[in-house]
Amino acid sequence: MKMDESVRKKQMKKVALASVVGTSIEWYDFFLYGTMAALVFPQLFFPESSSYMGVLQSFITLFVGFLARPIGAIIFSSYGDKVGRKAALVTSLLLMGISTTLMGLLPTYHSIGTVAPILLVLLRFIQGIGVGGEWGGSVTLSVEWSSKKSKGLMGSMTQLGVPIGMIFSTIVVSLCMSLTGDSFEAWGWRIPFLLSFALVFIGLYIRLGIEESPEFVKLKEEKATAKQPVLETIKGYPKEILLAAFTRLADNVPFYICTTFTVYYATTHLHMDKQLITNAVLLVAITFLFIVPYAAHLSDKFGRKKIMFSGMIMTLLGALPYFYLINTKELVLIAIAIVLLSIGPAVIYGPQATLLAEIFPVHLRFSGSSLAYQFAAIIAGGLAPTISLTLLEKFKSPYAITMYIVVCCVISITALTLLKPKDKQTQIIVEEHARASNE
Repeated sequence: MKMDESVRKKQMKKVALASVVGTSIEWYDFFLYGTMAALVFPQLFFPESSSYMGVLQSFITLFVGFLARPIGAIIFSSYGDKVGRKAALVTSLLLMGISTTLMGLLPTYHSIGTVAPILLVLLRFIQGIGVGGEWGGSVTLSVEWSSKKSKGLMGSMTQLGVPIGMIFSTIVVSLCMSLTGDSFEAWGWRIPFLLSFALVFIGLYIRLGIEESPEFVKLKEEKATAKQPVLETIKGYPKEILLAAFTRLADNVPFYICTTFTVYYATTHLHMDKQLITNAVLLVAITFLFIVPYAAHLSDKFGRKKIMFSGMIMTLLGALPYFYLINTKELVLIAIAIVLLSIGPAVIYGPQATLLAEIFPVHLRFSGSSLAYQFAAIIAGGLAPTISLTLLEKFKSPYAITMYIVVCCVISITALTLLKPKDKQTQIIVEEHARASNE
């Protein structure tokens, strides 16, 4: 039975809102940790280490969240491809909110010793599991509710959660730093984490009001859901998972260098004001907020790959002057550097969600797109601050990090060139979307 178009459009708007709000809350939680890892966690949870080792340990705990994301993808993908997309989304949001709230209640090293960083790592791991299940479910639900001509734009609703979550977390941290002053390191840092408790209820209220996607409902009715979706995806689509993951190096690595490593580098090595740099990093999110949906819209007209290729070239070029401009310590030039290195990743990120969803068949879509996206979290964003810190320490120059970004772009361009849907049915769907976009 064909769904009435007005009903579909109404539900599509609800799903778009749920995707934006839900993912914004989850990324608020996730980015909040990254900011604190650069600003206060070395002193609060690793005080007996040297300055370098304290920051390195803090960045390693940041990486733990990325390491957990594929685990979250496996857990929630199996659930989402068998039971339903909506149920997986509600559970992941709840898990993320609880773990973030508990971080705000954690005793520090000075109170309970080594137990403090252990608990911090545990909660970061749970955070990673939550966000690992979030992305794939949100993208899958959005793409499956959209019309053929707007799949790129609809898929980017999930991607908008990144800049919105980042903007919100940066504003909250900045306000807390301003209002609590010298007490920020003592107790002011806890406020942004505790705020997550209230945000989760808002997200749950919106998500409980959406319906399951018609494509998944049809799968359930026809009893065509996969029995072991994750295993079937890994067995049937290993090349697609790996190539799709490597396409993310070009956007994920520079993104986390901009948002996390730059805060550390500018405040520690260039001795710039913490709040000033934290506010400057907002430009990354603002750039993403405008470019992501527009790039996704262009991908509906010209194709996902063409837009993503152009973004990868922009990223490579934007990386070249980045640290030269940062090293000037001039706020205007730092702002230009951040924007230049953000445009390319934003262009890539816009169509990325829909591209990943389209290369896997419906019954394995949640699993395939989640595994590809979250595996990249380990090899790309999760390691970027740690690798950058190591390169800086070894070569005593940030320009080694520039070459790191360039190499990542070359790998992504190669992977995107080789990436094609293996499944015939999926290939037909992608070709139909391309034809519909050109009509």
